[in-house]
Formats: sequence, structure tokens, C-alpha cells
Amino acid sequence: MDFAVSNRPLEKSKADALVVLLGKKNDLPQALPSATREQISQFTKAGDFNASKGQLVWLHAPQDLNADRLLLVGTGDSPLSDQGWLSLVHKATKTLASSPVKQAMWLLDDTHTQTLEWQVREGSRVVEESTYRFDNYRSKPAPASNLAKLTFWHAEKDATLTKAHKTGKAVGLGVNVARDLGNLPPNDCYPEYLSGVARDLGKEYEKLTVKVLSQAQAEKMGMGAFHAVAKGSERQGQIIVMEYKGAKPTKQGPVALVGKGITFDTGGISLKPGATMDEMKYDMGGAASVFGSVKTVCELDLPIHLVAVVAAAENMPDGRAARPGDIVKTLSGQTVEILNTDAEGRLVLCDALTYVQQKHKPHTVIDIATLTGACVVALGAHAQAVYSNDDDLSEALLAAGKETGDRGWPMPLWDEYQGQLDSPFADMQNIGGPKAGSITAACFLSRFTKEVKWAHLDIAGTAWISGGMSKGATGRPVPMLTRYLMDNA
Repeated sequence: MDFAVSNRPLEKSKADALVVLLGKKNDLPQALPSATREQISQFTKAGDFNASKGQLVWLHAPQDLNADRLLLVGTGDSPLSDQGWLSLVHKATKTLASSPVKQAMWLLDDTHTQTLEWQVREGSRVVEESTYRFDNYRSKPAPASNLAKLTFWHAEKDATLTKAHKTGKAVGLGVNVARDLGNLPPNDCYPEYLSGVARDLGKEYEKLTVKVLSQAQAEKMGMGAFHAVAKGSERQGQIIVMEYKGAKPTKQGPVALVGKGITFDTGGISLKPGATMDEMKYDMGGAASVFGSVKTVCELDLPIHLVAVVAAAENMPDGRAARPGDIVKTLSGQTVEILNTDAEGRLVLCDALTYVQQKHKPHTVIDIATLTGACVVALGAHAQAVYSNDDDLSEALLAAGKETGDRGWPMPLWDEYQGQLDSPFADMQNIGGPKAGSITAACFLSRFTKEVKWAHLDIAGTAWISGGMSKGATGRPVPMLTRYLMDNA
């Protein structure tokens, strides 16, 4: 999708369609020619359009405009929230994409509570996301959308809007990279495949270098927890390290992203129920979001030093697989009693977290993982859980999520929860019992991040949509992560 901004006189601006947002209480945009406003007024008086929230209606042959049609989008009788505005963009884009429209123009309106810069940035992102398709495995893909370009129009020239649509597109591209990886079937997307994706990114972007540790190398280094998960599969586990140097390294160290990359999760010996197990291909959603964020950072050429680590493995139940009751030694030297092999994400993450701290000395570490079903119970699909040992970091991530509509919610890391991880035989056990499952999983990870500013995002409820024809990866939390990185570049 191509994007542009324009302040050329509206009546001289050629487009297949002009998108106009109208509220029940709002006057018609003065930017429209008087004949067009009169035509819309007659159209609404006839009852064809009442501007109710989410209503979309085509008006053909608008007068005094060089456009074939108008797409009228109702905003309702009260100011749109950010989420409401983004939802309308998504809905309007879907309508445009299913029409003959090739080039559309979006009439920006500064009467909304959202700034023009925000409308263009987040609007471009949502349009890019809304035109996403995953037809890789269809023998006869559906006809492609005609929509190829969207131009944002405003009467006054504003250079910030050009930057905004470029930023929005870059984030949208990152989101769609994450969705592609999540949607791939596990027979094609496995740890070695993710290593190949990383190497391809390294070839594409000069400032990105890639290093891959094999499962044998990880085991030799002392990653006993990671190895315990990976050894049950014929697919070899991989520790994938991507380092982006958009700024010179400093004594402060880089920012680090660490993603859980379980490319398929059977549960191991603690086997999951068969129903919906196919969706366990999405258990690498954290890793996918790391790849998507790296893509966006490279596209925007951000002036930051970033290290991204993906702990990639399959969790399978063969004769070599870890057993409930096994005790393993982590890279940190701490020991873990494995009580449930389906709590494998925290096992691969703890070694990856230690690795990035030992090798790269980051000042901030953020891990991202589809970690617990308990998080889905707590927050559903609307917000990812945000845990942190630093209030400023937590607030920055939450603010980034609010800014982009990719929302999070703060969760506690109180010491009182730590006791649920006590083991009679090892330094800790990998589960904390049936209560507060998402919290105790975060508490487990906190034991490996005591010396660094750290946050954990549990995205089990937000990384994919479950069931039906709408099933698929969402690409979250790429918008939150990339906004945070941009704000702190």
C-alpha cells in the first residue's frame, strides 16, 4: 500500500473515492465544495445516511469533485475514542478494499479529539494492517484488492504528516511480518526457519547483524532450561540474536527485546488436550513480535542500539523429552524443578534473559511471550499484561500502548507471590499452582532479571484471534513495542 499527503485544492484532486467522516452533531466539512455539501445534505434528509457510528454508505457522482464516489462514514453522536477511530479506519478500509477503488483520498478532520499527526500515523498503520492477506497455502487465492494508494488530504501543508504516514506504514509492515510468521503452519515454521528469517533480515539491512547459537552450543554454554524444552523434538532449538546498531554503542548498553519462540507447543509430556491444539503454532507470538519490531526499527532507521534475542524451540513429547520431576540448571546457575512441561515458555526465556544480560549488558530488557492461559482469563483479548521491576518502564510501555491502541494493563509483582514457586528440591519450581498463574510466571522470570531494568509482556490473549474464519495472528504488540522504542530513541 502506498500513502501520501496532499493539500491540493480538493475539487482538483483526482481520486476514485473520497472518504468523509461525519457525525450526527457535526457540520459538513467546509473543505467540501458547497454543491457537494448540499448533495450530502439532501442524501441524509432522504434517510439514506444518518451518521450513526459505524455506518458506511456510498454516494456516487459527487458534485464539483474530481472523485467518482464518496464513502460516508458515520461517527455517531459523541466524540470518537482512539479505539473507536481506529475501528472506523479498519472498517472503511475493508469496504474500500472490496470495491473497484484503486486510489482513495481520506479527508482529515481537525475537529476530532485526535491530532492530525496521530490520525495519519495510526491511520496508515491500520490501513496497512487491514489490507493484509495470508493466502500462501490456497490453491486458488481470492482476487487481490484493487486498492493501491491512500492519500490523506488537509487544506494546510504540514511536513509532520508526511513523516507520520511513513512511520505508520513501517509499523504496519512490522505487524504484518509478525502475522505472517504466526500464521505459517508449524511444519514450515520451526526454529531453523526462524533463523533463516533473521539471516534474511541481516542481508536486507546493513545495520543489522545476526548470530545463531545451535542447541548444542546453548547446552554447552549451560542453558539447561532451554535444552530441557528443545531436546524433545527432532527440530533443533536455536538461540537467535539480532543486533541493530542505529547508534553507536554506549556504556549504558542497548535496549534488549527477548521473545518466546515455541514454534509448536504440544505441552510435552504434560500433553495438552487435542481441541484447538492447532493454535499452538501461535506460541511463538512473542518471537514474531520481536521480528516485526526489528523490521520496523530497520525500516525507520531509528537512532538506537537494539539487541533482539529469540529463544526458538519445539515442545514435543518424545523419549528424550523432559519429565515432570526433572531438575535442570539454568545459565544463571539457579536450579529449577520442572513440575509441568507445559510451562515451557518461562524455561526457554530464563536462559535467553540471562544470555542477553551476560553478553550484551543492556540497560533495559523487555521480554514478550504467549506465556499463560491465566492471562487470557484475567484480561481477555483486549490488553496484554505488563509486569515490570521499574515503574518508569512500565508507565512508558503503557503509554506507548495507549498511544497506538495496542493497550496493556499493569499487573503486580509482589513478594507475597514468590513463595508459590518454592521447591523442596531445587531453587525454584516452574509453576506456582492454580492461583495467580500469570503473576507467578512473571515472578519466575523476575528471578533472572534482578540486576537490570526489566518488563515482561504476557500476550497470550492478544497475539492471535481464536477460532472461525477470523482465526489468525494479530501482530501485537508490535505497535506498543515500536512506539516505546521511538519514544526512547
